[in-house]
Amino acid sequence: MKTTLKTSVFIMAILGFINLNAQNRNLDNYRQPDQRGINVFEAPKDSVSTFESVKVRVGGQSTLQFQAIDHENGVAQADLTTTNTLQEIGYNFNLATANLDLDVALAKGLRMHLRTYLSSRHHPEPYVKGGYFQIDNLDFISEGLLSNLMKYTTVKIGHMENNYGDAHFRRSDNAQAIYNPFVGNLIMDAFTTEVGAEVYYQRNGFIGMIGFSNGKLNQNVLQGANGKTGGAAFLAKLGYDKQLTEDFRFRLTGSLYTTGYVANNYLYTADRAGSRYYSVLSPEQYFDFRTQSLQNTTATNSFRTGRFDPGFRNRITAVMFNPFVKYGGLEFFGTLELVNGRAASESDNRSTTQLAGEVIYRFGSSEDFYIGGRYNTVSSEQSFGDVDVDRFQLSAGYFLTKNVLAKLEYVNQSYDGYPSDNVLFEGKFNGLMFEAVISF
Repeated sequence: MKTTLKTSVFIMAILGFINLNAQNRNLDNYRQPDQRGINVFEAPKDSVSTFESVKVRVGGQSTLQFQAIDHENGVAQADLTTTNTLQEIGYNFNLATANLDLDVALAKGLRMHLRTYLSSRHHPEPYVKGGYFQIDNLDFISEGLLSNLMKYTTVKIGHMENNYGDAHFRRSDNAQAIYNPFVGNLIMDAFTTEVGAEVYYQRNGFIGMIGFSNGKLNQNVLQGANGKTGGAAFLAKLGYDKQLTEDFRFRLTGSLYTTGYVANNYLYTADRAGSRYYSVLSPEQYFDFRTQSLQNTTATNSFRTGRFDPGFRNRITAVMFNPFVKYGGLEFFGTLELVNGRAASESDNRSTTQLAGEVIYRFGSSEDFYIGGRYNTVSSEQSFGDVDVDRFQLSAGYFLTKNVLAKLEYVNQSYDGYPSDNVLFEGKFNGLMFEAVISF
């Protein structure tokens, strides 16, 4: 009760800032959280500053889905146990999710971002996703300091979402789903928040980035707590993004994420907000290795349903290539991801490949309507053999305003290569998802 009261007071106090800044919510070098932010990747880089005094921009998102999905697997009736018998699912609403964003212009060229998940699939209580400083010039230290360099350079420092690949710019981040033309994210969903720094150089359409992090999701100084006190991850991105004509835009990037030995890597499992496909191919019970006992499956402890984790816990090298082409209202976004790694119990690396291609057509006077399709497949070497996961999605959306989006998706996903005693053996799910998004 005390925690709930404190949270409510905190939220009301934060929302009180809205009236103070309602006359001007624009910030420098900032991706708008509404329809204007679609197909924006890295934060825009502009050397012109509009800073006059400290400005607090309060924003947020609220998202709700109606799920009508069926699922089944091929486990024989004689072999059914509680760990491979599927939970029964019906058609109904999922948990409404919500974010609270604070974006603060602190000084000329210095901005802070903080996102709090007010409700999410894994955590019903509010918790901070992460936050960072963004530095676009150094005038707050000394007027004109390194101005020729900072004209093209951006620095981000904090406990933040790593900029690995371009797919994470189009994914749903808990309630922030207005950038995603579909309801679900990729099958192998690369997303993690780690403490680190990234340095960007953007000039004449060329983009370069190098970054380092400590490779840990949960921060702790104790030895053996979510990894030893040492360890690091290295990130890099190189690309080109140019509006070549009034109608034609081309972007192509290549990204790298790699670690030495870490006790537990979370690149494909860090999203505690959870999958959009609730309880699909979820067993009645699962074996909890921490307690060494069977536990009942709930929507909270099975929050990654529908996604795939290759299991590269201790060593990983991941490379992602992303082409993006937009001609008029027609756009294509692709993903080619090549991953190698292994767990502590393994002596040899295994490999995983992910391919995804989506075609979207936006139409209407302000591109307020769209239709699209995505095909996504993952092939992975597992300890028991090779597996394949395939997904096909069809989607249609309508922006009622630039802050409100309604979308409808059909999804069909199947699994191949899993052993006959696994809950995913000949598994598949398909059906409809409706999602309503508010973002401001």
